[in-house]
Amino acid sequence: MLIVRPAAPSDLEVLMELAVLSGRGFTSLPEDEATLAARLDLARDSFAGTIDPGAAWYTLMLEDSETGRVEGLAGVRAAVGVGRPHFSFRVMTLAQYSSAIGTRFDHRALVLVNECNGWTEVGSLYLRPERRSGGAGSLLARARYMLIGAEPLKFSRTIMAELRGWFDDAGRSPFWEGVASKFFRLPFEEADFMVMSTDGQFILDLAPRHPIYVELLVEDAREAIGRVNREGEPARALLEREGFERSGLIDIFDGGPTMTCPRDTLRTVREAAVWRVDIGDSAGGEPMLVSSAAIHGFRAARTEVVLRAGMAVIDAAAAAALKLRVGDAIRVAG
Repeated sequence: MLIVRPAAPSDLEVLMELAVLSGRGFTSLPEDEATLAARLDLARDSFAGTIDPGAAWYTLMLEDSETGRVEGLAGVRAAVGVGRPHFSFRVMTLAQYSSAIGTRFDHRALVLVNECNGWTEVGSLYLRPERRSGGAGSLLARARYMLIGAEPLKFSRTIMAELRGWFDDAGRSPFWEGVASKFFRLPFEEADFMVMSTDGQFILDLAPRHPIYVELLVEDAREAIGRVNREGEPARALLEREGFERSGLIDIFDGGPTMTCPRDTLRTVREAAVWRVDIGDSAGGEPMLVSSAAIHGFRAARTEVVLRAGMAVIDAAAAAALKLRVGDAIRVAG
């Protein structure tokens, strides 16, 4: 059975392995042991509730309960842009009109903004390549929304997700080469690493202050604006299924789109209901998403459930994997 559980400091080795596998442009998973160790410490404290809720960053691991191998991870960051600005480019239309010649021109432009202040971010969704089928991605993605739904007041009313931007077959980011590198003048990997490992002051110092006219960009940079990396298409589809839409914001480094959804309209949040656990024969029950009803000790899985007499019946193996006892509160969604 695949189980979603909280990350712990003991996951550092496997998290480093997944960081290497994830490749270029996966900003939230840098190949740096110190940064990842700090993130795991933060995850531990977040699930324990020993830090301010706004500073929490919940990292979830997808584990095969039979083999013990971690197959992927995902994260929920309670609030971005609080300790430091969270910059994006907004793709805007600037209208210009000349009465002298009776002509109007509409120009697309990239404008640096800090609109995401305080929003909750779902991200860091990564699966081993051999696990990208059979529902593992959906389980991991939806577990994030079950976490949010368990204690919604700890999260923003706006949920955001940043998708990795387009890279060509040579591993090159056209948006970085055609736009961002002109201002930061660093190798992409170095700038990408600095986003997570520093306070971001270099962005504040060097990012463009004036609109960038899209017509002035080279063609491949223009075409990369808001384009999703080929490996990110399944993640985009999962987001759209939950109700996410494009926001008009893009990443300042690779041009990937930012998608948003109101917290309370997320499909999984709306559909989940609280039940009490009973342990018994659930054979023939409907496969459903089941999770803890609180953040502390959160776990989630997809298992057969029989709903009857106010109880959600699951079998003993599922109860053990989810660390549930008879009478515990759980959240159940289709």
